[in-house]
This record gives sequence, C-alpha cells and structure tokens, in this order.
Amino acid sequence: MSGAAGPAGKYKIFIWLTSDNMHHQWLLLAACFWVIFMFMVASKFITLTFKDPDVYGVKQEQLILTAMTKVEKIQVPEEKCLPEEIQPTGKVFSEDLMHQPLVHVKRIELLRNVCRDAALRNLSHTTVSKFVLDRIFVCDKHKILFCQTPKVGNTQWKKVLIVLNGAFSSIEEIPENIVHDHEKNGLPRLSSFSDSEIQKRLNLYFKFFIVRDPFERLISAFKDKFVHNPRFEPWYRHEIAPGIIRKYRKNRTEIRGLQFEDFVRYLGDPNHRWLDVQFGDHIIHWVTYVELCAPCEITYSVVGHHETLEDDAAYILKEAGIDHLVSYPTIPPGITVYNKTKVERYFSGISKRDIRRLYARFEGDFKLFGYREPDFLLN
Repeated sequence: MSGAAGPAGKYKIFIWLTSDNMHHQWLLLAACFWVIFMFMVASKFITLTFKDPDVYGVKQEQLILTAMTKVEKIQVPEEKCLPEEIQPTGKVFSEDLMHQPLVHVKRIELLRNVCRDAALRNLSHTTVSKFVLDRIFVCDKHKILFCQTPKVGNTQWKKVLIVLNGAFSSIEEIPENIVHDHEKNGLPRLSSFSDSEIQKRLNLYFKFFIVRDPFERLISAFKDKFVHNPRFEPWYRHEIAPGIIRKYRKNRTEIRGLQFEDFVRYLGDPNHRWLDVQFGDHIIHWVTYVELCAPCEITYSVVGHHETLEDDAAYILKEAGIDHLVSYPTIPPGITVYNKTKVERYFSGISKRDIRRLYARFEGDFKLFGYREPDFLLN
C-alpha cells in the first residue's frame, strides 16, 4: 500500500508544482505587460512635454520677418526681467496666424516673401534711420506704434492715438490745427527715445501702418500740396514747385505752375535725392512706403489697406486691444475705393519712358503690398 501510495503522492505533488509554476508565469507575463504599458504612457508624456516648446518656437519664428538692420546701433542689453513700464498690453503678434482673417495672413506672407526676394532687395530694404523713426508715433499707455504714411488717411489715425494718449477725451474735441502740431498733440516720435528704449518698443509693441495704391497716392499728394493746398503750406508752391520746374520741365517757356508731368519726371529720376535733400522732411508725402516705414526691417503686426479701410480699421483696433476705448472716425462712402479712371486720366499725358522710370522706383511698394502693375504700363 505504501509503495502504491508513494507514486500517487508524487504525482499530486508534480501537478501542484506545475500548476504553481504556471500561476507564477502568468503573473510574470501580466507584470511584463504592465511594465510595457507604463513605459508607453511615460514615453508619450515625455514626447508631449518636450515637443510643445519646439512647436511654440516654430510658430514664433514663422511670424518674424527679418532682423533689424540697425541692430548694431540699437542693441538691447540682455535682461532676465523687463521693467513693468515696457511690458506690452496689446498683441505684438497674434498667437496663431490661423486665427486671423485670411486676407491679413496673406498680406503678411506676401510681405515676408518679397522681403526675402534678393532681386528686389534694393527696392524693399532700407536702414532704420532717424528719418524712419521720426515717422513712427508712440502710444506708451497702450503699447502701440503707428508708422505715418501720408496721403493714406493718417490724420484720422493720429486722432485715435491722441485720444488714447489722453491729450483729448474724444476725437471730436481735437482741433484740426493740433493734429499735425507735434509740439501740442501729445504724440511722441519713436526717435525721441534712447536706443535701448527704441529697441524695446520695436520688440514689444503692436505695430501697424496703412498703404494704398502707390500711383493713386502720388496723385493725392500732388493735388493736396501743389493744387489745392488746403492747409495753406506756401512752401510747396513757392519753394518746392519752382525747384522741380527748373530741373525737370522740358519747355522752359511754360509759365504754368507745377504740372503732374513735372512731378512724375522728378520722382522717377534716379538722381532725385539731390532735390530731396533740399526739400527736407516735406518729401514724406511722396517717398516710398519702404523709405517711410522700413517694412522689411521692422516686424509689423498688421498692414492695413486704404481700399479696405473700413474693415481694416476695425480689425486693427481689435488686434491692438483698444476697440472698447475708441472708434475710428466714420469713413464717407466711396472715399477709399480705388479710382482707376482717375489714375489713367492723370497718367494719360505722361510718356511711357517717364512712367516706367516712376514704376521702377515704386516697384517695391507695388510688390510688397500686392498692388498690380498699372494696365497702361503693360500696353
């Protein structure tokens, strides 16, 4: 009995050991799966943790057009913490271009691409000089920089900034003679700050300017300064006009005042700078947007268009974070619409040679801001 019981007992022990081993193996296998699962979760967490800063960096890099050419002159010292008074309150850039209306995305992309076009570099790039900094007006209270481009509705934008700076409580209260009096309108120019303060504002503030069809702007400048002269600025007719006539009028016996043909010949002359120096800052009414605002050197937040000013003005106020504080003055119907007939009429008596020379100078403005080359140049 004991011999028979011995093998049976051993068989039971063997079954028990086998079952126990299989139990341990299943536990071990389950533990392995658990470790693998935890490793996958940890890997995903690590990937997400270290990927987001890179993605953010890429988004920021896409929004930066180009470094300033005046970095050598205006260098911001490295600081761990910027003073409270220069911290921006508005948006320097939108966090994501996809959140902007498509038209503004396309404008910034076009500007960026043309700035990178080596073939147009001489027409699209300039130095961030005192002349440029004099054109940029500052609203420190709301962290805004506005580059003045005369003959594109700038008077109204100045009024908006004057109210924001607190000089007047409403646009309606601002006397017309105060708007352009920079001793009294409370609008400091960017050039009035130190180099380091200039650089900080360029880096941090919301920046914008407005453009319109380059040739239509020149017509507006000619009419405003040499034909109507509503603000009675006699130096345009009595000093600048005679200087242009003496150098560029073909028929010296002609005794009429400055004609648009004379004006075009002056602007299209590759040696126009000889007269520009004599005319001083009065040339701001007809020099290129590139010369005024350095759009390839300064990273502007928004570039508005005069032709769509009603929509663009509302968008700029919203992006700058001031739409609840001030409104852009009412725009008379049709005043901002491009007048092709008027442009063609003014240029109808101008030689193709003079028009081509004029376009050669302003080609950068046409290309940077998406304006078509005039049809009368293509015929």
